Amino acid sequence: MFTISTLSAFVVIVLGLFLIPGPAVFLTITRTVQSGRKAGIVTGLGIATGDFIHTLFAAVGLSAILMTSALAFNFIKFAGVAYLLYLGIRAILEKPKDPRLPKVSSGTTFSSYGQAILIEVLNPKTSLFFLAFLPQFVHPSHGASFFQFLILGLIFVLLGAIYTTFIAMSVRLLSRMVKRISWLGRWSGKVVGVIYIGLGLKVAFQSR
Repeated sequence: MFTISTLSAFVVIVLGLFLIPGPAVFLTITRTVQSGRKAGIVTGLGIATGDFIHTLFAAVGLSAILMTSALAFNFIKFAGVAYLLYLGIRAILEKPKDPRLPKVSSGTTFSSYGQAILIEVLNPKTSLFFLAFLPQFVHPSHGASFFQFLILGLIFVLLGAIYTTFIAMSVRLLSRMVKRISWLGRWSGKVVGVIYIGLGLKVAFQSR
């Protein structure tokens, strides 16, 4: 279904995005500091669950569009390219901010899981990202598009769960790093921006 080069590119880009601390990382660290490693791991699993829900929505919606019209799907695909380029340029030009842990209320392990799902599902930026990101690796000629979306989403979710679990297990070291390395705030946006722009340009030129 997928070529090795396609899956390799997908995994490398996902790992590159994960290495730049974002809301999921900071939420996991905060929960771990507040309630311990178990709560941090569960929070990461909640974020992964929210991402899986976004994957299902993207898979069902975009697969339906593909079945209706290949032209419409290509329009969505290039709209995703444009959105990724926009995200990249904005990330590069945006003024750096000091990385700070979010303020969230403490709670039980179950409530941490539920809150993480809710936060991730209701995040419109996550929804737009999945709609823009996943189609760049889907090729109708490689098989059923729904299963391609689903497999890519599951890979993203699995890598995310592993990453947040590692964070929860290493939270003391990571929290000190987030507070101390000021250069991270200056360069993280630029690194993410380059990844977004590179992905957008790669797909745009490949499609010609």
